[in-house]
Amino acid sequence: MQLSNSEEQLMQILWKQEKALMKDLIEAYPEPKPATTTVATLLKRMQDKKFVDYIQQGRSREYFPLVRKKDYFSKHVNGLIKKFFNDSSSQFASFFTKETNLSKTELEELRKIIDQEIKSK
Repeated sequence: MQLSNSEEQLMQILWKQEKALMKDLIEAYPEPKPATTTVATLLKRMQDKKFVDYIQQGRSREYFPLVRKKDYFSKHVNGLIKKFFNDSSSQFASFFTKETNLSKTELEELRKIIDQEIKSK
């Protein structure tokens, strides 16, 4: 299941805060801040999608993510590779390294990461 852009923006805030009350979530938004009803609607949709849940604390709800950021983005990157790169990680890597204007230092860091992965397998 996927999040809309608005839901993803709210999810980013929740991932960063780990647990948050409604007022904390709204406070974390840049200006202009969304209406409380807007955030409540987004949270309800995200709860229906099983991305967030809450613990009732008196009259307030403390929201927390059910999906880890790493898992969410991993699924999206894998979907991107499948959809646009014929399910080929090497085609994706080739595109990524050539089209993103990485510096020599960044490419060397990528090589180190890849070399470490090769050693661990």
